[in-house]
Parts: sequence; structure tokens; C-alpha cells
Amino acid sequence: MLAFARVKPRDILDQTLTPDGDPLELVREGGHFVLRVASIPLMSSAAYGSEQAMAKVAAEVLGERKAPRVLVGGLGMGYTLRAALDTFGRRARVTVAELLPPLVRYNHGVLGHLARHPLRDPRVTLFEGDVRAPLAEGGWDVVLMDVDNGPDALTADDNETLYGDAGAALMARALSPGGVLVVWSAYPSRAFERTLRRAGCQTQTRRVSARPGGKGSKHVLFVGKAPRSTQGRGKS
Repeated sequence: MLAFARVKPRDILDQTLTPDGDPLELVREGGHFVLRVASIPLMSSAAYGSEQAMAKVAAEVLGERKAPRVLVGGLGMGYTLRAALDTFGRRARVTVAELLPPLVRYNHGVLGHLARHPLRDPRVTLFEGDVRAPLAEGGWDVVLMDVDNGPDALTADDNETLYGDAGAALMARALSPGGVLVVWSAYPSRAFERTLRRAGCQTQTRRVSARPGGKGSKHVLFVGKAPRSTQGRGKS
């Protein structure tokens, strides 16, 4: 008798294109939402533990600040934004930047319940566009970069420039004195660690669980802390 693998039910909710023209697909399968780019899974509602960890790690490194200004680069499925709101308190001011209009639409709609509708929180300002614009404003106590797949960009080729010397210098300059940058990545990168150090950040790398509760594979958080003075910052 032949044995057949059980196929998970798959429901296509939306199909569109990335800025580079690759297929972007939101599906529901096996009880979870999955976003794919060119058939490659980019994010899943089953694995958001590392996104939650970003804000926790940032708060630990930052220390006490009464009303922190927080920038979240990348809306995703809303988990990073929700974690920032829950971690930094009622006086926090949080801006989230998202380049892809479909992700904003999904978070206002079918995905909103996953992270308890963070876009409805009055502390949140939504910036629809390239995260470089709010980064250039500067004065951020915390920057949580959850853009694309980390230094190995997947969604848009232009995202790769965020993780080179010029992009790292921009992120470093965006921080207030003693501010904290946390960059999410699917994979380790010694090269990116060196890039952050060249930008003037004290740098460490954390391995965190992809799924809530410490289960499953590991993702990587690159943590950079700005000096207390503006001297020694990287230049583009």
C-alpha cells in the first residue's frame, strides 16, 4: 500500500507584487497566516517569538527612559509593533514605517487580530514609505529594524543598501545619545557586525527563538548602542 503525505489545507487570501515585481502572496494554511515572496516564506503567524524579543532586548540595553521615542522599521504582521507598545509603556511615542501598502491593508484587516490591532493604538504614528525618511529625522531612543529578511534582503533589492556602510551609518545617526538599535535577521552575519561597529555602535549579537515559548529554530538580533555623546558616530 502506498503512503501519501498529508497536505495542509491552503487558502490564498491575496496576491500582488513587490516593488521589484516579484509575486507577493498571503495564504492561510495549517491554521496560520503565511506571507510568501516568489514562493519563499517571508513571515508566518506561527513564528513571532524573535519579533517579540526585539523590544525586550532593546529595553534591557536602553535602561530607564520615561517617554521613549521608538521607531519600528517594518510592520510585518504587527508583532514587533505590539511588542514595542507593550514594552515601552503608556508614555512611549511609536512610529512604524512600512513600504508595502498591502501589508498596511492586511494589518487593518485580516491580520489585525493577530497582534491585537496595534495600528489602532493612539501612541502609534504610521509612516507609509521608506524607513530611511523617519531614520533621517533622528532623535530616536529605540530603533527596531524588522525590514525584509535582515542583511540578506528578499522583498526589495533596495533594502540591501540599508545594511551596508551608508545604511548602518544612517541608523547609528538616527539614535539619541545612548539610544539602542536592534536589527532582526534570519541568519548570522559577522560582516554586518563589523559594519555596525564601523558606524560607531557598541555591538552585540543575540540568538533568540523564532517561535514563542523558546521552541523551534533561532533567529539573530544585532544590537547596537549609541555612545552617550555624539562624538565617534559613523559617517556615510
